[in-house]
Amino acid sequence: MLPRAGEGGQGLLEFALVLPVIMLVAVGLMEFAVFMNARNAVEFAARDGSVLAAEGGNTPGTDCVVLDTVERDVVAPATQIRIQIVNIYWSDRNGDQNGSNTNTYTRGGGTTTCTYGGGASLTVPYVLSSGGYLEGARCDVLAGCGGGHPGLDTIGVRVTYLHQWMTTIAKQAGTGVTFTVGSATRMEPQQ
Repeated sequence: MLPRAGEGGQGLLEFALVLPVIMLVAVGLMEFAVFMNARNAVEFAARDGSVLAAEGGNTPGTDCVVLDTVERDVVAPATQIRIQIVNIYWSDRNGDQNGSNTNTYTRGGGTTTCTYGGGASLTVPYVLSSGGYLEGARCDVLAGCGGGHPGLDTIGVRVTYLHQWMTTIAKQAGTGVTFTVGSATRMEPQQ
């Protein structure tokens, strides 16, 4: 069937009106997929870090091992340089922080070197900005350690990350979004 006079440009006009909406949806889906992938990488790093912190207990150098693991676990499309803060904290059974019992490590601005197991040392690109849950204060004894530690501690790792948008269209809405994910694990008994 041949188009009638004047209908030849109607399809082109409709396509021109719908194309920007289709492009916005496509860009939005792409940005959302990259964001969720980055969030999953950071969430895995926090979970892996809390397991290592629970295994390390109050052993000197545990925090550096946790921070190094978080660095290694944050992989593309996420990037380590966008990690802002890592908290290693004493947690209740629900994963919430107990009071001010947290070590806050800020990425950048210096390094921290820890010595652990047999004299080996490890340097990480974090600086301890507040120490409220130092390694020696952690309880990894089943019978408890006294001073408010009636049993094994539950230790958490929380990572704050700045995700930056990838496309120019999304950058018009802002530079990105900061999110925080964490995980808590009960310490392994040492005695």
